[in-house]
Amino acid sequence: MDRSRIIERWRAVLEQMAEAARRAGREPGGVRLLAVSKLHPAGDILTLFEAGQAMFGENYVQEALSKISLLPREISWHFIGHLQPNKVKSVVGRFSLIHGVDSLKLARSLQRQAEALGVTQDVLVQVNLAGEEQKSGISEAGLPALAEFLTGSSTLRWQGLMLMPPFFDDPERARPYFARLRDLAETLRSGFGLPLPELSMGMTGDFEAAIEEGATLVRIGTRIFGERGSN
Repeated sequence: MDRSRIIERWRAVLEQMAEAARRAGREPGGVRLLAVSKLHPAGDILTLFEAGQAMFGENYVQEALSKISLLPREISWHFIGHLQPNKVKSVVGRFSLIHGVDSLKLARSLQRQAEALGVTQDVLVQVNLAGEEQKSGISEAGLPALAEFLTGSSTLRWQGLMLMPPFFDDPERARPYFARLRDLAETLRSGFGLPLPELSMGMTGDFEAAIEEGATLVRIGTRIFGERGSN
């Protein structure tokens, strides 16, 4: 896809996001776009960065590290894929935000690596509200123990929750999951005395419903970059 087309699609997404926020009585500035750039070339990322897009999301560690080495240091990189234990050392300190902390075991590994590096790593907890076996995410039942651990961590800064709801052709069917995540965040803020400002939810097919239900970060790739590999 050529440079002008990518920018045109990006601007259209930003306007849709702003309209969704206004419909919900929210300030458009309260929700930010994470451009999902996995499997898209570094040149497309640079195009958007130069146009004003600051945050990019990657799913695969080696691909992401290659892009990080090539592109401007000012880019804010988010790791949004399933993080395998053997990749923890490669991501801590290199990503502004890790979206997918889905177990106490992973949180402990991240904390150890952050301690070894002397850094503070921002993280989100991924919650699997639908109990889908093929998707990562901690269950609601497992959430309190993980929340307790993160609250006491000196090297992991817990910033909020992340969700990948079941896939629906109708985005309205995803809305109850977005609302439930928002309610969970409110309960956790009260229970643990943390701000937990971020709700990472909503993708290409359902981001408007997610924004209307309180998303602060939406993860959009195809709507901007086109189908993966189409470049």
